[in-house]
Parts: sequence; structure tokens; C-alpha cells
Amino acid sequence: MSSEKLPPERRPPASAAEAAQRLARIVDAAEQAAAGVIDDAERQAQRQLEEARDRADRTIAERLRELADELDPPATGERPGGHLKSVEPVVEREDDVEPLASRRSGSAGARLLATQMAVSGSDRSEIEERLRIGFDIEDAGEILDAILGPEG
Repeated sequence: MSSEKLPPERRPPASAAEAAQRLARIVDAAEQAAAGVIDDAERQAQRQLEEARDRADRTIAERLRELADELDPPATGERPGGHLKSVEPVVEREDDVEPLASRRSGSAGARLLATQMAVSGSDRSEIEERLRIGFDIEDAGEILDAILGPEG
């Protein structure tokens, strides 16, 4: 088969310059394909990482509920599956706050609340304020040190 019958991209190059141009086009196409594969892999890895974080958050929350129920079993008549609610960031005025102590009393309740707030991303001062208001704990340092580590 003669080279005139081949399509232009399959014919042997007539000169070194033409060969260099062909090679450059092939390299560009390969680089673009590789960039697409990398982008796809990064998107997939990010999606899997987000799903793993969500599963871990749910597992931690469930385990905290189980531990809280072991420390302070739900009263008869409460819904099955635990009696604790997730800690949501709430902006409250001090005069509108129903004391948390009326809902859950004692050191176990304060520790659990502090743990839930820490897991949900609250900082030390936010947790300390909630313990002070809800549990009438003036010095929450011991609880915070046990959960967050010593203040440094």
C-alpha cells in the first residue's frame, strides 16, 4: 500500500519539522487526557472522603447516644433509641434559656453536652458558657480538660 492512499495523519512525515509537529500534537492530546483522568480521580476521591466523614459523624453521634444512655438510662416512656438530641448551634438570649439542668442533671450530663459540642465544632469558650448557664458550673476547667485536653 502506498503512502498516498493513507489518510494524512497516518502518512509518514515528509520532514523532521512535520514529524515534530505530529509528535507535539500527540503529546498535547496525551497530556489533556491525563489531566481529565486526574480531575475525575480527584472529584471521586473528594466525594468518597465526604461520604466517609458523614458516616464517621453518624457513627460517633450514635456511639455518644449509646454511652449517654448507659450513664443515664432513659426514663420509662421515653422514645426507644435514646433520649438525647443532637447539639445544634443556637443563639439564645440568657433570659430565654431553659436551664439544661432541668432537662439533664449531674456531671454525666455536663460531660456529655461538652463532648457533643466539641464533636460538632464548638470552641472551649462556647462549651464553658453553656455549662455555666445550663448546669450552674462556675469552673468547667476539669470537664473541658478531660474532653479537649489541657488548655495550652
